[in-house]
Amino acid sequence: MLDTAAAGSASPLFIAGVGFAGLCLGLLADALIRRALPQLAGVATIRLKITTAAVTFVLSALLAWRFGGTAELPAYVALGILAVPLARIDIVHHLLPNRLVGPLLGAGLALLTFAALAHGAAGDLIRGAAGSVILFILYLILALTSGNGLGMGDVKLAAPLGLYLGYLGWSHLFYGGALAFVAGGLASVVLVLINRGNKPKEIAYGPSMLAAGLLVVLLLP
Repeated sequence: MLDTAAAGSASPLFIAGVGFAGLCLGLLADALIRRALPQLAGVATIRLKITTAAVTFVLSALLAWRFGGTAELPAYVALGILAVPLARIDIVHHLLPNRLVGPLLGAGLALLTFAALAHGAAGDLIRGAAGSVILFILYLILALTSGNGLGMGDVKLAAPLGLYLGYLGWSHLFYGGALAFVAGGLASVVLVLINRGNKPKEIAYGPSMLAAGLLVVLLLP
């Protein structure tokens, strides 16, 4: 179980330190992604680097505020760090590469296993694993039957998101999954308005899934 005494009680210096560490790790991850996936990463402009660093810093700092010095913090910072390039690539290419989604799931399993062992909270880890399977199957069914634009990349991304949300609780899993569809619907409406009533052929749902998951992680107790 998450140590609620340590969570949410971090000092400003600790929060800033974690934010800076996340910034550095985010830039390192971005450089590695550009080397591994040069066709997807895009040109490393100064503006893009600054934006990536700023967003990663803010996410890492917010997660430090949320979790404090708990054993779960590294796992959720890893989620925040990888969410940035995943969202960017999906927006530009409508693709969520396996070489990013797979490490996100692997890192989550490893780091949350460590956290569960540190707290003696095997139940949280089991719930997280169940959440991963449940959200994956739900997205797979929707992708195969609804024709609402969900792709297999979105289905695969549901597995790590279900793990991270389920580890915190069933309510996190429910609201994270539901809010993702709300955010995706709003994004579709905005794109239709921008395109003067013409719905785009492809809509990136990955950013909505990641944003909804992180929002629930940050705000739901």
